[in-house]
Amino acid sequence: MLTSYAAHFNTPPGYLDFARFGPPSRDAVAATALAMEESARADHSTVDGLMRAEAAARDAAARLAGTDAQHTVLLPNASTGLFHAALGIREGVVLAPRTDFPANHYPWRRTADLGRATPRWLEPTPGSGVTPELVRAALTDDVVAVSVSAVDFRTGFRADLAALREAIGPDRLLIVDAIQAFGVAEMAWDAADVVVAGGQKWLRAGWATGFAALSDRALESLEPVLTGWTGVEDVGLFDGIEHPPAAHAQRWSITNLSPVTAAAFVAALDLVERHTVAAIEAAVATRITELTDVVERQGGHVLSPTDPARRAGILSFTMPDHDPSVVAKALHAEGVTATARTDSLRFSPHASTPPEASERVAAALSSLRN
Repeated sequence: MLTSYAAHFNTPPGYLDFARFGPPSRDAVAATALAMEESARADHSTVDGLMRAEAAARDAAARLAGTDAQHTVLLPNASTGLFHAALGIREGVVLAPRTDFPANHYPWRRTADLGRATPRWLEPTPGSGVTPELVRAALTDDVVAVSVSAVDFRTGFRADLAALREAIGPDRLLIVDAIQAFGVAEMAWDAADVVVAGGQKWLRAGWATGFAALSDRALESLEPVLTGWTGVEDVGLFDGIEHPPAAHAQRWSITNLSPVTAAAFVAALDLVERHTVAAIEAAVATRITELTDVVERQGGHVLSPTDPARRAGILSFTMPDHDPSVVAKALHAEGVTATARTDSLRFSPHASTPPEASERVAAALSSLRN
């Protein structure tokens, strides 16, 4: 456990569901409350003062993504960014994994409905994800982009972004949903043209927080279909005529976001920066190793990659002869929160997760034999 980081949270020790939702820190909660209190005492300076949180959050997200504010825009969630990217491609084929989370499917289905980009579904092998070899085998001249998750939501498979960039070449777009990785896994974000992430999971900022980072290639080639009034040049000039989209990533802005959620996002990103992604990642890896050992000692079958270099903070498994719903009840009895699906279970610890979590899991799984 990263003790200095964990000290900022009140999360129960058995909470192992960060891939679904990351309970915010006391810092984020306090920032939210303060912003609301300030808004309740509004005067002539309140709105402008609260709005400064957006710039601070954008700057912090840009630093963590290895870019700058001109290439970064705040968004209310990852899905908004994926729709911006999808609708921005005028034509051509986009490769995307059929096994990906549905949020990565619907933008491409909608572009196909509109006669723009057409998805071609990749079929990763079970327990794996999108590999350079899989992509190379599917490349044809009409492929203009590849859309992947940095970390697979089912198994924790970690994509090799640098190798994917090399596989597709310099002229195709690499679009990355980073929601299961950003802030807890060091990855080659600069290999991607579009990086989108929501802040409600591993970043622990709460809902309605997120961002996108765009490369120069993305800014040049993606049509800003969804640009709103806050995404144009001379945004403060209300002259009744259409303004051109901003030259930088702000062109993906549709309207003003909540300064309250922006304040929470600033607090969450600040914690990551202060404690470093590398330290957080190492702490998560320690817990994954412990949990893997517990599951295997109790007779479970691990579905996630066994190679630490190919996995992130997710451990998926089954307990032979036990329905996942039954296993989930045993876990709940020991105060353990996990994701239970019809065919498997998923643990996703964070850097604040104590060793006690593994002890609780061991007790729960052991009870299945009684």
